[in-house]
Amino acid sequence: MAILLAALALAPLPGVVTPSGNIHCFYVPEKPAHLLCDIHNATFGRREQERCMARAGLDWHGWEVYAARRATTVCSGGILYNSNRNTPVYKTLGYGRTWRFAAFTCVSRVTGLTCTTGTGHGIFLSRQSWRGW
Repeated sequence: MAILLAALALAPLPGVVTPSGNIHCFYVPEKPAHLLCDIHNATFGRREQERCMARAGLDWHGWEVYAARRATTVCSGGILYNSNRNTPVYKTLGYGRTWRFAAFTCVSRVTGLTCTTGTGHGIFLSRQSWRGW
């Protein structure tokens, strides 16, 4: 029975959540590996949803942050990782603290969450705004 339960366990996808619980980012290892970030409460949420519907007829689900290219808005009709194999596991990242995993570094501040890579790409997320580069 223990072997069966171990086989059914989902592999963790490491990630962070801001102290407010509003912003989440987790690592997706499928190539190209990236962070998948979302925000639960944002002043711009309706605008992003409308843009996704106009562009792709799909729901807005946050952003993908890649090591070697600009962060992009995600418009999707479903889950963006293999939920049969993996599950996001979040660590609360206190304000002023840093989280590093693979090519990504995220810093939590009262003003928002910034995640960057060594190649100069990244994203800033807050309730009021977002910016990808």
